[in-house]
This record gives sequence, structure tokens and C-alpha cells, in this order.
Amino acid sequence: MNLSYFLAWTGFNLLFRSYFRARFYNPERVPEAGPVILASNHASFMDPPLIGSGLPRPLNYLARESLFANPLAGAILRSWQAVPVDREGGGAAGLKAILDRLREGGGIILFPEGTRTRDGRLQPARAGVGLAVIKSTCPVVPVRVFGSWEAFGRHHRLPRPKLVVVKFGRPLDFNGLRAEAKVCTKARLKQIYQQVADATMAAVARLEPCAEVERFP
Repeated sequence: MNLSYFLAWTGFNLLFRSYFRARFYNPERVPEAGPVILASNHASFMDPPLIGSGLPRPLNYLARESLFANPLAGAILRSWQAVPVDREGGGAAGLKAILDRLREGGGIILFPEGTRTRDGRLQPARAGVGLAVIKSTCPVVPVRVFGSWEAFGRHHRLPRPKLVVVKFGRPLDFNGLRAEAKVCTKARLKQIYQQVADATMAAVARLEPCAEVERFP
């Protein structure tokens, strides 16, 4: 971690563990170094820094490209090697930047649902995450965040001191589909993207809440 990232990581870590009583389960399932995709559900603006604060390694966050135009925000985001994406979070330039960070050994957080949930429930996966997975060669670690919807979902103007929990799953293996994608038809390739996205979201859904979440809502 560079100094800028370390200071932010320390501040977020303190905030999440004190105000939100954050708990992190199985962070050792995320490689300590090298490229990795973290695929998580998305319930709140706080999800990216929350997930990152539970890991001892830096991550490359996605950020709207408009934020880079602000001198201060842009300088900070560049120091973190954040990935600029358009308003919809996709686009060829965004995908290229994601793959570049992975080739450089970075870790990327992606949200298969594409946007924050509107009702607190898991949403269907979009094919975009499948495209990123197939175009890369790195492990994919499913992640599930509990409590962030109740703490700071769309329906809250200010964060509430609710318990938040992050669970990291076992890495997923998509090598078979990656190999098929190199030789299949375009029609099949589209199916593979969605198949990977659905499989990733299913792995996220299988990460069940722990007793702690239900005992201290």
C-alpha cells in the first residue's frame, strides 16, 4: 500500500470496526498478492471500502470518470490506481482498464448486479461481469456483504450504526469456460458471459448469514 491508500484504509478500517461493528469472515481466501476479481452483492455506497478494509492488500476500485475531473478527488483516485468507468459502469475503455490492472497484479471489486439493490434483496447478474472474468485469467472470489442495506441503503440519507458483516467465499474456477470461449461461436460466447455471471451470483447467494448477523441486527 502506498501512503495515500494506507491512510484511507486505516481510517475506513477504524470507522467500520467501531461505528458499524464490522466483522470479516475468511479473508484468507483472497490471495495476498497477484490478480484477483472480487465479485460481491451491492447494497450500499459503503460496500467497496467496507470490503477493502477487511483485506491486508490494496484493491483497485471502480470510480465514475467524472470524479477524475475534480483536482483533489482525481489526485486521490489516481494515487489509488482506481479504474475510471462511465455512468453505467461499463464500456470498452472501462473493461480495458480493469484488465490492465489485473495484468499488473491488482485486485478488482466487481458487482455482478450492476448497481445497488433497491429493496435489499439480491438481484440477477448482468453479463458484464462474465465478460471481465472470461477475458481475464485470475481467480474469482465471491463476496457477500450483510447489513450494509440496513446501515446505509438507498432509503437512508445518513449511515446508521448497524452491524455489517463481510464473508469471503472460496475461489471459483472458470478455466473450462475460458478455454471454450476461445473457440466457440459468437452466439455461444454471449451465453458463456451470462453463464459465468449467473454462476458467480449463485456463489455469492450461497454465502449464508452467520448467527451474529441475526442476533445483532
